[in-house]
Amino acid sequence: MKLHSDNTQQYQTVTGYDASGVEINAERFNYSLTVLPEIPPRPWNVTRFEDLSTIHFEEIANDAPDVVILGTGERQRFVHPRLVASLSAMHVGVESMDNQAACRTYNVLMGEGRKVTLALILDTGA
Repeated sequence: MKLHSDNTQQYQTVTGYDASGVEINAERFNYSLTVLPEIPPRPWNVTRFEDLSTIHFEEIANDAPDVVILGTGERQRFVHPRLVASLSAMHVGVESMDNQAACRTYNVLMGEGRKVTLALILDTGA
């Protein structure tokens, strides 16, 4: 689904997505990644929801976001609270949702000027 017709230059915006990938500022990504409004997308070393560990969320905590939108794939899944303890200790909320909802929510929060991190799991079948 296309979300925006133009390329945004100032912020990292989700411009499209489908079951196999996501577009950030019209650039296609087919692997798990993290996205912040003012930082280019970065690979996130997660291939499946089941592989999530505390280390994955500690990496995100280093960016000190206000909120984390976790895209868990084609369906919504919830992480165990111990995995997000580093974020919880910083009073950072983690909202889990399917990837489509995560992409839309990230754009809304980013548009409101929030320091939001989109952590998107794209299952590579590994």
